[in-house]
Amino acid sequence: MNYILVRHVHIVCAIVSITLFVVRGVMQTAGWPWRRWVWLRIAPHLIDTLLLGAAITLAWQSHQYPIAHTWLTAKVVALLLYIGLGKIALRRGVSGVLQFRSFLAALAAVSYIVGVAVTRSASLGLM
Repeated sequence: MNYILVRHVHIVCAIVSITLFVVRGVMQTAGWPWRRWVWLRIAPHLIDTLLLGAAITLAWQSHQYPIAHTWLTAKVVALLLYIGLGKIALRRGVSGVLQFRSFLAALAAVSYIVGVAVTRSASLGLM
């Protein structure tokens, strides 16, 4: 598959995924029952699956792999942190303060992921 096409799919999926996370996080924080909408429960999983598939395809096509490239390793570690924090932020039965802090921390983690992707530097080009 064409590298540029896969890259664009990856970028679009990342934007949609982050947007859906923000929408769900804001609704969760505001106490709105976002789980009533089936598409808000299912769409993120479909988009994230496509996003991961595009990421793996890009790594394979470019021969750039985590561990071998520190910026990719940083993205993967930050992604795991983002997933964990996002899970806490959107989970039922978690205190409002913990949910909100987890939501903000997840946004910081995903911001770091985007920054690393743009700069291709684990230090965001600051060092």
